[in-house]
Amino acid sequence: MGSLINSIFSSGSGLDVNATVDQILYAERAPERLMQSQQSLLNVQSSLLNTLNGNLTTLKTKINTLKDISGAINAKSATSSQPGILTASADTSATAAVHSVSVQNLATTSTYYSNALANGDTTFGTGTFTLQIGTGTPSVVTVDSSNNTLNKLVSYINGQTLGVTASIINDANGARLLLSSVTSGAPGDITVSGNTTGLTLSEGTAGVNASLTVGGVPVSSSTNLVSSAIPGVTLNLISAAASTPVVVTIASDTAKVRQAVDDFVSAYNAVIGAINSQFTYDTTTKTAGPLAGDSSLRVVQSSLLQDASYYITGNNGFVNLQTLGIEMQNDGTLTVDNTTITDVLGNHFTEFKNFFQGLSPTGFAYNFGNDLMTLTDSTNGPLNVDLNSIKNTQNMLTDSIQKFEDRMTVRQKMLIDEYSQIDALLRTFPTTMSQIQAELGTLNQTQSK
Repeated sequence: MGSLINSIFSSGSGLDVNATVDQILYAERAPERLMQSQQSLLNVQSSLLNTLNGNLTTLKTKINTLKDISGAINAKSATSSQPGILTASADTSATAAVHSVSVQNLATTSTYYSNALANGDTTFGTGTFTLQIGTGTPSVVTVDSSNNTLNKLVSYINGQTLGVTASIINDANGARLLLSSVTSGAPGDITVSGNTTGLTLSEGTAGVNASLTVGGVPVSSSTNLVSSAIPGVTLNLISAAASTPVVVTIASDTAKVRQAVDDFVSAYNAVIGAINSQFTYDTTTKTAGPLAGDSSLRVVQSSLLQDASYYITGNNGFVNLQTLGIEMQNDGTLTVDNTTITDVLGNHFTEFKNFFQGLSPTGFAYNFGNDLMTLTDSTNGPLNVDLNSIKNTQNMLTDSIQKFEDRMTVRQKMLIDEYSQIDALLRTFPTTMSQIQAELGTLNQTQSK
C-alpha cells in the first residue's frame, strides 16, 4: 500500500474517482442486493402459486362436469339400427329404453310453380291471386305494371310476409316462378286461388306431415325432426321404409362418462404432481422447491388427498374410487384401470352414479366440488391468501429499494465530490515536492559556503 501511495504521489497520476466510488457503493449496496434477491424469490413463488391456482380451477371445472345432474354422468346416447332411415339423439332427460320405429312417409314442403316465360324480365298480364298457407289467413297478391316480370314479382313477394319464399327456376323451356312454403308439412301447405294474372300457377309438391309409428303408436309430425314422440329424444327422419322397423336404443353415454373421468384424473394429477415437485428434495443442489416451506401448499395437498379418499357405505360394495377402477398411487396421483372401469360403467352404472352424485346433494363429486370452491375462493382460498401476502411484501420491498436508491444517489454525489478533491490534491503533489526539493537545495548550498 505504501509503495502504491508513494507511486501516486511521485507520479501525480491521481485517483480513478469513478472506480473508487463504485467499489465503495458496491459494498454499501449489500442490503439492497438482499432485498432484490428476496424479490426474485417472491416472483418465482407468485408465478408457481398462480399456476397452481389455475390447475385447481381446471380441476374444479372437471369435477363439476361429474357433479352436474345435467352433465356427463346423466348424458344419454341414442343409436339407430338403420341410420339410412333415421338417426337419433337424446338429452339427459331421456329414459334408457329400446324403441321400434317405422317411417311410413317423410314430411314434405309445399311448392307452387308457374308456366315458363322466355326469361325473368319477360312481362305478363296483370291481375291478382290469393295465397293461403295451411289454415292461415289468405293474402291477396296484386300484380301490376310495377311487378309484372318474374324478377320483379320475386322481389315483391319476398318483401312481404306471406309465408312463402319466391325464386326463379331456369331450364330448357325458360324461366318459371317457384313459390316454396317456409313451413313444412300440412301446416305449410300452399293453396292458390282466384288467379287472374297472366301466369298459370300449378301445385308442385303438397305439404304433408311425416307419418311414423313408435312402438306401434301412430305419430304425425310436420317436420322430419320429431322431438315430441319420445321424451328427451329427437328422431331425424331420412327416408321412408314402412316395412323396415328401426330399433332406437337409448342408454347412458358411457363414452362421455369415461372421458369425463379421464379428464378429472388428468386435472387431479396435474395439481398433485405440481405440489409434489415443490416438496421433492434435490440431492445435487441440496434444495427443495421454492414453495417447500409454504404451509398453505400442505393444506391444499391434504385437502385433495382427503377428497380423493372419499368413502361411502353400501352401494353394492362400490364405496370408493378404487372399487370403481380409479386407484391412488404412492405419490397421491390417480390411475384408471381400464378393465375395471369398463365393467363398472357397463354393468354397474347405477352404483357408479350413486357414488359420484348420491341420491341427494351428496356424493364424491358434490363433496369434492364444494372443497374446491373453498380452495379457489378469490379472498379466502389458501393460495390466494399467500398471493395477496406476497403482493404486499413485493410492494414493500419495491418501496424500500427505491428509498435505498435515493440514498445511494446522494451518497454517490458526496463520494465523487470528496474523492475528486483528493484526486486534485494528488495531481499537484509532484509540483509541490519539486518546489520543496529546490528550496532545500538552495538552502544546502548557502550553508556550505
